[in-house]
Amino acid sequence: MIKVLKAGFYSSIQDKGRIGFASLGIPISGVMDTYSANIANSILGNSLGAALLEITFGGTKLEFLSDTVICISGGNFSPKINNQSVLLNTRIIISKNDVLSFGSVHFGVRCYLAVLGGFKTEIKLKSRSFYQKITENNVIQKNEILPIDEITHKLVSSNTSVKVLKSHFNTKHIKCYKGPEFNLLNDTQKQLIFNNLFSISNDNNRMGYRLRESIKNELPQILTSAVLPGTIQLTPSGKLIILMRDCQVTGGYPRILQLKESAINQLAQKTTNDSFNFVLEA
Repeated sequence: MIKVLKAGFYSSIQDKGRIGFASLGIPISGVMDTYSANIANSILGNSLGAALLEITFGGTKLEFLSDTVICISGGNFSPKINNQSVLLNTRIIISKNDVLSFGSVHFGVRCYLAVLGGFKTEIKLKSRSFYQKITENNVIQKNEILPIDEITHKLVSSNTSVKVLKSHFNTKHIKCYKGPEFNLLNDTQKQLIFNNLFSISNDNNRMGYRLRESIKNELPQILTSAVLPGTIQLTPSGKLIILMRDCQVTGGYPRILQLKESAINQLAQKTTNDSFNFVLEA
């Protein structure tokens, strides 16, 4: 078991999300950065579908009420065990009463805490992912007890670690495909999209990122149609919205682009004022 001493800015349990419930209007949710989450689970030998704690911008503090093994991946928020710094992307043996804390941000927006066997919070609609109105809370709460497996055997460190690509966090090239309404754009609009930098506004969260820059938009309205994480919509005002993991399942704005999965993961590690350009994949 793990006790939450400080919840932090926005920390939630996430796994691969809820697949197959779009007809009920239920978002997929799940980890924002599957690349980093997969690294943490893989290092521990967990299933890639095991639930992790997704921590945004740090500030979280946890007390372990039992022995376990952990791995921290993704953004670097100065993690410490009992006030001693620990490494990312490596196996760390935890003893009962150890305290894990996160401090200043070195890079990234989200980090992932994996525990041996995964977090064992309640399953709702085939997923443990927190989402408002589906789970009791959408973030962890101070003094909450998070269930994990009880370890009965002796824990031995294998010193397993993984080197992570720096480009995952600092790339400015976001790869995408043509969306269903891409061909409604004229040549000038296409040039503006692919020849300019875009920046993230302060309106960004797990549902989506609204970009600051705009392009002239005279496209006709479309019937409400299916959208999914990574869909890029062009609003009537000319603003672009990039849908993320907690996005709605339908939308009425033209879907001009669709991000690659790797690009969604990379954007999950970017925040307000970060800039990038779109790169069209064949």
